Amino acid sequence: MSEIKLFEMGTTVKERTSSEVLLERELQHIIEKNMELFFGVRFLKSEYTITNGRMDSIGIDENNSPVIFEYKRNTSENVINQGLFYLDWLLDHKADFKLLVIEKLGNEIAEQIDWSVPCVICIANDFTRYDVHAVNQMQRNIKLVKYRKYGSDLLLFEHLNTPVAKPLNETTASHSSSGTSYVQKTHLEKLASASDHFKTLYDSICDYIESLGDDLIQNQLKFYLAYKKVQNLVCIEIFKNQIILHLKLDPNTVELEKGFTRNVKNIGHYGTCDLEITIRTDKDFQKSKALIDRAYFET
Repeated sequence: MSEIKLFEMGTTVKERTSSEVLLERELQHIIEKNMELFFGVRFLKSEYTITNGRMDSIGIDENNSPVIFEYKRNTSENVINQGLFYLDWLLDHKADFKLLVIEKLGNEIAEQIDWSVPCVICIANDFTRYDVHAVNQMQRNIKLVKYRKYGSDLLLFEHLNTPVAKPLNETTASHSSSGTSYVQKTHLEKLASASDHFKTLYDSICDYIESLGDDLIQNQLKFYLAYKKVQNLVCIEIFKNQIILHLKLDPNTVELEKGFTRNVKNIGHYGTCDLEITIRTDKDFQKSKALIDRAYFET
């Protein structure tokens, strides 16, 4: 893959030479210690032992989806197939993962685990173009991340692909106070049954967000759609009469408008982010663009 050039600005401009001299165990320790900062993932366990192997690192992201980290230790190691094997094992042993989450983060988070798009992050000092092509053909949530070390104080992560993963189908049964059970519709089911007006409005919102930059990743969760860099910037839900956005903005920095914007920091809701925007018309959408821009450029 291509090499990134890094220069130090001072009285003279100096090129910082990259190096692969970073022990894999050292890299793993640095990532596990700073996993939420680097990748928006809460660290759960190192060297997670399973029946036929051992996952290097395992965590859970802000959407409460499982994340497996695998580090490539040598050029011959097929870390992608290894990660795919661990991902399939995890999907067949959800109860084991839930117990780990209960142990580390408690019952409340464990009950919110979202299995629709579990993720594997493969980290190595390089990948080939064939690796990137193969992962893109799999339609699984596998991310390839190249690392480089510059001097003794700089560590760079280059995300080589933007996976477009098909969400796994899960049926969630909810219960009313009368004891009658019902099935809660997923985001995609709500989208499919929406009116033409809201489908068009929804597509316009997504197109606008995606136009902001190619560093945004679309993440289709079970009950909402998220756009993220490292962490979520915008979460979208669609309903019969409105579209709800949750933006990564401090509500205290926004002049709230009744019926349009709301502080939901201490109010339960699907998705992440604390500023809620309600969109019913194209006028609402146009008004929301300035706030969407802020969420993108300020993060």
